Amino acid sequence: MLGHGAGGGTQAPDLQAASTAAQAIGFTVALVEQPYRVAGRRSPAPARQLDAAWLAVVADLRERELRGIPLVAGGRSSGARVACRTAAETAATAVLCLAFPLHPPGKAGDPDKSRLGELEAVSVPVLVVQGDRDPFGMPPSAPGRTVVPIAGNHSLRRAGEVRQAVEPWLGALITN
Repeated sequence: MLGHGAGGGTQAPDLQAASTAAQAIGFTVALVEQPYRVAGRRSPAPARQLDAAWLAVVADLRERELRGIPLVAGGRSSGARVACRTAAETAATAVLCLAFPLHPPGKAGDPDKSRLGELEAVSVPVLVVQGDRDPFGMPPSAPGRTVVPIAGNHSLRRAGEVRQAVEPWLGALITN
């Protein structure tokens, strides 16, 4: 299950590449559009509303299409943050983060602006695919967290590189 970032929808090139990679190895993929986008608004809702909407979609899908299927949650940017914050509550088996916004641009030195705690709170395997020139920062690798830098910035437009990072990681989840 993948969610979009604050400024775009599910057609983002990196989300499409991750979806293609997952489907190529047998995963069922649900691309989730947040309610504010469905309503035609451009500004994201507050985090608690984004999380609540995500949890409602997960609950609904677990009753139907995803019944009995392990959940890999993820998304790009804001969607990655939502997946991290809700990973425990959704019982996700892993989290895929595309362009995780570690801090706002220009705020790398401000510990009050860091979002590293959201990543560190995830207790299942995490893959972060991050542009090597992302102004939102580069999350550090850690036990259980793999960080794959690819050429580019926050937009992650190199779909082939995204797919090359995502597919083997997802494949390893199947074999473990």
